[in-house]
Amino acid sequence: MTPAVTDWRIRDGALEPPLVMGIVNVTPDSFSDGGLWTEESAVRHGLELVDAGADIVDVGGESTRPGAAPVDESEELRRVLPVVADLASEGVVVSIDSMKPTVARAAVEAGARIVNDVGGLSDPAMRDVVADSGSGVVIMHMQGEPRTMQLDPRYDDVVTDIATFFHRRLEEAHAVGIDPVSIALDPGIGFGKTLEHNLELVRRMPELTGLGHHLVVGASRKRFLGTILGIEDPQQRDRATSILSALLFERGVGIVRVHDVAGSREALSLVRAIVSA
Repeated sequence: MTPAVTDWRIRDGALEPPLVMGIVNVTPDSFSDGGLWTEESAVRHGLELVDAGADIVDVGGESTRPGAAPVDESEELRRVLPVVADLASEGVVVSIDSMKPTVARAAVEAGARIVNDVGGLSDPAMRDVVADSGSGVVIMHMQGEPRTMQLDPRYDDVVTDIATFFHRRLEEAHAVGIDPVSIALDPGIGFGKTLEHNLELVRRMPELTGLGHHLVVGASRKRFLGTILGIEDPQQRDRATSILSALLFERGVGIVRVHDVAGSREALSLVRAIVSA
């Protein structure tokens, strides 16, 4: 099952899903790799992800794990801009993972071609950044905000409620001139969702492909995988992530956002071979 669109329009070009987005967190407190990557090592890691098969490298400077505290704008800029600029200069398709319009705009000016907004384009200033730059954009759903999102998330129907949220955000995006083919949607697994919500989203993912936009899913190393499999260490959840990537690709998801690129690249290759056969 595939969305109605084909290419995903990004700044100065287009990408054809399915795609693998590799994660580079330039943060001290991300849930699975906080503190691992400084500026120089983050650039090196980003290039290694490309060598492993990443189509996009997603650079973030603020942790959005449950309970995470906000990061000052100037600190986030200090963390991400050199990494974005260096990777972009190497020809890497870079995505900036930020909720702050100022950070997103500076990153696009430094070479980022996609804005990955976990704030779901709720800020009109972020919508202006995307419209002005012509960048690709990921609109993510999150119930609440990182400090409180996992306290007691509730939905009437998790898939229907998220689809309603996306319809509203898409109308707002179109109103400011954002090109519809530049928009991808992320249902936000783990962002204000219980284990049951996450499983329901995976099971009913094909319903969200009917919105006519490529789907991005970032379930890599998430806690719900550890809960199901009894794996406490997030870095030991890569095999489960790759299995889930294969399932997501088969269910119409166009882009998976992962730490272990090689595993999900293999999953994509396997699904492609089976489907084409």
